[in-house]
Amino acid sequence: MGTLLHFKNLYTEAFDDCNPSWLGLVLKGYSIFCAVMLLLALYAFFYRAFTGFIF
Repeated sequence: MGTLLHFKNLYTEAFDDCNPSWLGLVLKGYSIFCAVMLLLALYAFFYRAFTGFIF
């Protein structure tokens, strides 16, 4: 649990000094979008790997 809190603190501190402030919000949204896309790609890869798709 401490590791997750550490990563949360690193994530929130990364955008604290962003000027202008709206840029920090845009970057937070973009980083969440990238994380979702990465998880979607990993899901697709493992789905194909475990259902017998020939690469």
